[in-house]
Amino acid sequence: MPIETTTTQDVPAEIIFKLWPWLEQNRNKLIGVAVAIFVAISVYYFMASQREENERAAGAALTQLMLNPPAGMSVADALTQLATKYSGTVAAQRAQLQAAATQFGAGKYADAQAMFEKFVNDNNGSSLASTAQLGIGASLEAQGKSDLAAAAYQRVVSIYANTPSYLPALCGQGRIAEAQGKFKEALDRYETAYRASNGSGTLAQEAMMRATELQPKVAAMTPKPVTSAAPPTMPAVTPAPATAPAAK
Repeated sequence: MPIETTTTQDVPAEIIFKLWPWLEQNRNKLIGVAVAIFVAISVYYFMASQREENERAAGAALTQLMLNPPAGMSVADALTQLATKYSGTVAAQRAQLQAAATQFGAGKYADAQAMFEKFVNDNNGSSLASTAQLGIGASLEAQGKSDLAAAAYQRVVSIYANTPSYLPALCGQGRIAEAQGKFKEALDRYETAYRASNGSGTLAQEAMMRATELQPKVAAMTPKPVTSAAPPTMPAVTPAPATAPAAK
């Protein structure tokens, strides 16, 4: 008896033939699922398009603001308003950081610190979070809060070691330690910064210069090995010369 064979082309038709009764029975459900998928895809593309449009508008607004600062309003306030208006965009994050940096440049270190901290709290997963954390350390250092500043810099060193904020944070730690007379710790921070940058860049050269100046101070603080004193020696006794007996 001849053996029936199924060609590759017949396989899809055979599967459809077997599934057809189930498809007919569940037609309404399938239509509902298809409609739901279509709606979800449409909403996704609409929102993606809106995000792109919002990003473009936010970027253009930020550029315009930086080129033409508003009259009758501080730049920091204008940047903050822009960040609120275009919340969720990269341009809004940049505006937040720029507003904090503007306050720092104006000597309003406590305000700058608060704005940097708000950025970190609101945008912890942002690629700009390391910059904001560095700003916190710099704001605290500018206020003379050395221990808190060192802790803020350490957070950058520990969490954001692979970002451009790493080297400035190390140098910040070095400055604080040096000001506190912790020369060995400061030297370590500066040398670490120099090695991490492979000696390239202005910051690396500054770190090396500070390390070179600290090396003699660290060497002077290093206790010298104590050598045991040699035991006292008895002075050599020279025998008195013999005298001839007196003549009788």
